[in-house]
Parts: sequence; C-alpha cells; structure tokens
Amino acid sequence: MNSELQQEQKRVDIVMGTIKENISRLEEETANRRNEVVQIRKHFWDEVKVNTDTFDDYLETIIGLRQEAQALSVNQSTYRHASKRLSTLRRMQEIPYFGRIDFIEEGTSNQKQIYIGISSLSDPSGEDFLIYDWRAPVSSVYYDYQPGPAMYPTPEGTIRGKLEKKWQYLIRGGVLQSLFDTSLTIGDEILQQVLGKGTDKHMHNIVATIQQEQNRIIRHDRGKLLIVHGAAGSGKTSAALQRIAYLLYKYRENLNAEQIILFSPNSMFNSYVSNVLPELGEENMQQVTFQEYLDHRLSKEFQVENPYEQLEYVLTAVNTPSYRSRVVSIRFKATTRFFEAIKSYWESLELSGMVFKGISFRGKTIITSKQLAEKFYSSDTSLHFHSRLEKLKDWLLKQIDEAEKLERTKPWVQEEIELLSNEDYHKAYTYLAEKRGFKRESIHDYEIEPKALASLIVRQKLKPLRKKIKAFRFVNIKEIYKQFYTDPIKINLWMDLQAPEDWPDICLLTVKMLDEGKLFYEDATPFLLMKELILGFQTNTSIKHIVVDEAQDYSPFQFEFLKRLFPAAKMTVLGDFNQAIFAHAREMVDFHSLTSLYGPDETEVINMARSYRSTKPIIEFTRRLVPNGERIIPFERSGEQPELKQLNNREELHSCIVSKVADLRSQGLNSIAIICKTAEESICAYEALSSSIDEVKLLKSSSIEYEQGVVIVPSYLSKGIEFDAVIIYDASENVYGDESLRRAFYTACTRAMHYLQLYSVGEPSPFLRNVLREGFIQA
Repeated sequence: MNSELQQEQKRVDIVMGTIKENISRLEEETANRRNEVVQIRKHFWDEVKVNTDTFDDYLETIIGLRQEAQALSVNQSTYRHASKRLSTLRRMQEIPYFGRIDFIEEGTSNQKQIYIGISSLSDPSGEDFLIYDWRAPVSSVYYDYQPGPAMYPTPEGTIRGKLEKKWQYLIRGGVLQSLFDTSLTIGDEILQQVLGKGTDKHMHNIVATIQQEQNRIIRHDRGKLLIVHGAAGSGKTSAALQRIAYLLYKYRENLNAEQIILFSPNSMFNSYVSNVLPELGEENMQQVTFQEYLDHRLSKEFQVENPYEQLEYVLTAVNTPSYRSRVVSIRFKATTRFFEAIKSYWESLELSGMVFKGISFRGKTIITSKQLAEKFYSSDTSLHFHSRLEKLKDWLLKQIDEAEKLERTKPWVQEEIELLSNEDYHKAYTYLAEKRGFKRESIHDYEIEPKALASLIVRQKLKPLRKKIKAFRFVNIKEIYKQFYTDPIKINLWMDLQAPEDWPDICLLTVKMLDEGKLFYEDATPFLLMKELILGFQTNTSIKHIVVDEAQDYSPFQFEFLKRLFPAAKMTVLGDFNQAIFAHAREMVDFHSLTSLYGPDETEVINMARSYRSTKPIIEFTRRLVPNGERIIPFERSGEQPELKQLNNREELHSCIVSKVADLRSQGLNSIAIICKTAEESICAYEALSSSIDEVKLLKSSSIEYEQGVVIVPSYLSKGIEFDAVIIYDASENVYGDESLRRAFYTACTRAMHYLQLYSVGEPSPFLRNVLREGFIQA
C-alpha cells in the first residue's frame, strides 16, 4: 500500500505543478488585462476623434466609439473569466481532487482513469484531462454506481461500460493523506471525517461526499417541478446548492446566476449558505425571503406583519379572545380554495364592485369615484378587464388635459409666476425658448409669452397627478379587498364549499387591520394576488429557475402565486413536513399535493430518508418524536446519548446552563445554541444568562448574519442551520405541552450535530414520555 501511496503522491505532485503553472500564467494575464482595462477607460476619448460636421464624420465618430466600447467590453469579460478561473485554481491548490474511477467503455479494452475534483484541469498540452469537473457527465458514475456495469448520459447519447474500481482521496495542501478503494457509493471513512468536524459560520460544498440520492437531485433535469422531501439533516439544502452549480455548468451558454432565485427562510440563512457556490467557482444566485418580496411590493401601502410575528402570536397568544378566529383565518387563507375564491371575486368585478379614488387638484374634485365607476361599467364589456382599465385611464388623462386648460387663467397661476426664483424663471425661459426653436447662441432674442409660461406652470403642477393616473393609482385596491370581507354571506358566491363557521369573525378581524393600515401575514399574498389580477401580473420571465427552501413554511396559496409570478421558471422545492411549524401547515397535507401546480407529468418527488447531520444516538432519539419517524435512517456515527435534566426552578436552570456551556466550550465545540420556543422566551433567557456567559448572542428575526459561538435563538429561527451542540432551554410540559408544538420541538432538537442537552423546569413534555421509557435519552 505504501508504494501505491507513493505512486499516487507523484501524480498529485504533477497535478500541483500544473496548477501552479496555470496560476502563475493567469496571475500575469489578469494583471495585464486589468492594466488594459484601466488604460482603455483612461484614454477612451483620446482614441476617438469626435467630429459631427458632416454625416460621414458623424458616422465615423459613432463607429470609433463602438469599436472602443467593444474593445473595453472584451477586455473586461476576459478579465472576469480569468479572475474566476484563478480563484478556482487557488482553491484546487488545497484539494486538487477527491475521487477516481477506473472505467472501461463498452466496445473498447482500454481502462481509463478519471480523477474527479471541483473543476476540470488539462495537462500542459491541453489534450488530456488530469482532473474532471464533478459535474461532467462521466463523473456521475462516481456517485451512482458500485463496481460493475455502469452508464452515464451525454448530449450524444448514453455511454455504457464497466466500472472497475472506485477510489477516494484525502488530499490537503498537495499532500496525499490517505486513499481508499471502495465498492460503496461513497466510503464511510471520508464521510465520517467530514461529519465529525465542527461547524463554522458558513455551509460548505459537499462534492467529495455526495450520496447517490443527493446526486439524483443535483442532476435531475426533467419536468417543471422537483419536490425534495427529506428528513432533518439529510442534506436537502446542500444538494440543492450543488444542483444550482450543476445547472450553471451544464447550461453555461444559456443560464447565469442572475437567472436563479433562492427563496430562503430568513436573512441569517442567506449568510449561512453564501459560501457554497463561490467554493465551487460559481457566482451566487439571487437570494431573497418571501417576506422581502412582500415588503418590496406592499410596504408603501401597509405595515405588513412578517411570518415570525404571526408565528410568535400563534405560540404566545393562546388565551386572547380572538385567538381561535385568527388561527382559523391563517389556515383558511393558506388554501387553494381561498385562492380560487379570490379569483372568482375578481371575475365578479367585471360586472360590478370596482372601487375608485376620486381625482382632485388643489382641493377641488375633478372627477368623483362614482363617475369613474359609471364610466368603467358603461364601457364595452366585451373588452378584456385590463383593456377596460386602460381605456378608463386614457379617458381620465383627457379629463386632466381639459382641466389644465381651465386652470391656466386662474389667479393662483399668476401668483406662482410672481413667486418664481431667478433660477426657476431662467430654466422656464430656456425651456420655452428651445421649444420655439431658438438656438443656444440666439436664445436671448426670445420674448417669453405669458400664456406659455402659465401653461408650463400648470402642466408641472399636474405632473404628479398624471403620473399617479398612468400607474393606475386611481384604482382603490385596498377598498376592493376590504369589500371582500364587508358582507360575510357573499363569500358563498365565490366558493363551491362552505366557508369556515368563524368567517364573520375573520371578516371583522381583517377589516379592523385594513382600517389601521396594517396587513396580516396571511392576507399579504391574497391582497397582492388581487392587485395583480386587477392591474395585470408583474411577471418576471427572465428568471429560469427558482429554489424554495423550507417549503413546508409556504402555503399552497403562496405556491400558486409564485408559479404565476415566474411563468418561465422551473422550480426545485425542498422541505421536511416534520418541521412544518406554521399554523397553516396542516393545509399542506404533504408535498405530493403540490403536484397539482404543474401536473404529475411535469413533477418528480424524491424522498431522502437518511440523516447525516447528527450522531446516531441523537437521530435515534429525534426520530421517535414524530409520526412515521421510523422511516428516518440514521448514519452510523457514534456519539453521546441526549440527556434530560429535570429542575425545580429557573434559578437552577440558568445555573445548569452556564455550567454546561463552560463544559462544552472546554471540549472545543465551536457553535452552541440555546434554543427557546419563542422570541419572548429567548429574550428572557438572554437577560438571565448574558451576564454569566461571555459573548453570548441573541438571534432575532432581523439578524442579518449567522453568528458563531454561543447563541440564544427561537426554535423557528434555527431551521436550516446546524450547531455542534444544542441546549433545549426548557423542554417542560408547561412550555411544550400542546400537541401542536410537536414539530417545533422536533425541529429544535434536530439542529444538534454532536451533543444534545435538554432541561425541564418541572414535568417534562409529553413528547418525551416514550423516549424516556424506551431509554433513548439519559435522565
């Protein structure tokens, strides 16, 4: 084996030498390109003779400008590509490759050795590959097959052959530390090493340890919708990010990072995953939360509740009078039934019900809301709804033109003229003179006309009003949406099925919020849908792919909306129904219900049952907390059994936590999360512990960056993130006693990679009874 290791090290040395040569060449090339770009920018106008005396001179000037601009563009593009390649090669200096397959193609007798890394690398002649990119078609054999018959797809067709052997390499900084001949998908040795490491503030790429089911996700390329339902810690998000890298590689001629959007659960999560694509030599895709999109569209009109405020209400306001109605409202407004009801209501507006804002100028009404409604409903009803609105807008602009003529002779106009500053008067004088055809050199010959100046003043004053009309701001969307709730009985006109019995109370709650200029989170998407249906959908056809992470947090209503918002995009949806902690989650039923979005022929569902994040004892514990938990398969990684400690009061609790954190820190654990049920409980915990635990941080829904060290965090903000150690702040019946909190409790416990400690002030949660009885937790 030593001789084999020496032989392989020689090859590593050759590859490292080639990488070093390429880096040296590219460093010189990027420096030269950078200087060229600087010089072109600096001397851009020196290279072009600007002459507009004749048409030919003008044409020559335009051609010169275009040539210089093109040269600048080519140099900038070349510089960007060279810089990107240089960055990748520098990463390859640390780990040039991680795997190898020995493959004999059908019809040949030559065994080809294919080495696999994060990017391809050719030998100095450029004829042979020293390393193949992990996304190359042939590399899929490494992830998908054991030694024996194997095949991989290419644009020219399927290549069949025999996989003789599969090797794994552990190379660090050009030194081959170990290699394994494995007949498994990916040998447990390297995966054990990767999973056994501590976390840091960023998620990293997993290309060296991609499992077969993850590879299916990464290379999936059929239909419009891919649904990935995976257990906590199964690598859903990691696989999705490698999938984006794969798509950018495969479709590099037609797809760029700007055409991909990741909808993530919160801004902190965006920071956590921001490192993965750059590690693979790709630019980051656009990242946004659904709330950020809602705020972008609605915050000028309303104070919009965010999903965490909604969840905090559901978790803490159980004893308030309107609680039941609010929870029913959240669930009902999440359904596709409600989506269809909103559409039916919009269709009814074809005949009656549109509400408009009257148009006023200087405190005087020009056109009343009633006149606008009469005009709208007296127009040609055979026209499309939006065409009728366009026609109304054009008519309204003509009425403004007529009003403008009447205003010109009114006393206020003369007063405005007299109050003009010298600067404003000069600007008006110049504008009117040029409008009459006076050249700059003879502009002083122009005599200003009082009527023209009056007309200009009135037109300028009416400009904001015209702008509002052109943007359809005379349509009163708020009142139209509110009207949906003003007569509770009317909903039966727009729905096939009966509305909830709490519907009258839901209507009162919704109208009250609207009157206060606020919007419940469950109303934000329905309101936006109503607005889009009336004014025309602001679709984005430039986006080619969207990824929705933590999909169980989205309602069927929101998925229908996203489909219409991005009509040209394919969709990858990731989630775990066991972590569906929002009140609307029961409306999802399961992710298979999403097949109706694009139909079964355009949809594929991949289930990921194996969990890699936590040690086997932690997974054995957590999978017993949820229904069908027996389907979750733990990865064979040893560790300590989770521990539960029952305490008498908060003073004991805080003393134990301080002691436990010190102990965990002494063991070298980098990230420790003290997970509370709610933000309210997190604040209380922080106030009690911050003076005793150095540098402890409180994470909030507004936190931008994921923090390392010791953090106190509400259960719902910990989703998607993992920690070396997790402390469940209070796992008592008093805190986690209601069955509706089971998934929130499960989510919190599954954040732990290596160590899980639970405390309970008083009687433990009923969720723990079975695991205590069966011995899957120390007490």
